[in-house]
Amino acid sequence: MLRYLLLLVAVGLAVYCVIDVLRSDERTRRGLPALLWLAVVVLVPVVGALTWLLLRRAGDGAGPGPRSRPSRPVAPDDDPDFLRRLDEERRRRQREAGGHADADGADGGTGGGDPTPT
Repeated sequence: MLRYLLLLVAVGLAVYCVIDVLRSDERTRRGLPALLWLAVVVLVPVVGALTWLLLRRAGDGAGPGPRSRPSRPVAPDDDPDFLRRLDEERRRRQREAGGHADADGADGGTGGGDPTPT
C-alpha cells in the first residue's frame, strides 16, 4: 500500500511539474528550453521534478526578505488617499450645510418667525 502511495505522489509531482514547465516563461526556465526541462522532469522522475521546483523558486525571488513598503496600509487613518477623501467629504458637507442655511434665511434657518402661535 505504501508503494502505491509513493508512486501516486511521484506521478502527481511529475504531472504538476510538466504543467508548470509548460506555463513558465523563458526567464523562469533558467536558460534551458522547455523541451529539455520536460525531458528532465519525465525521464528522471522525482529528482527532475524536485530540481525544477528548486531552481524555479530560486529564480522567482520568492524567498522571505524585507519588503520595501507594505502593499496596503495597516489602518485607514494611515492612508493619505483616504484622509484626503475624508477631508474633501467633510468640506463638501460644510459647504452644503452653509448653503442651506443661507437659503433658509439670515437667522440660521429658524424660519424667521416666532415659534409660538399667537
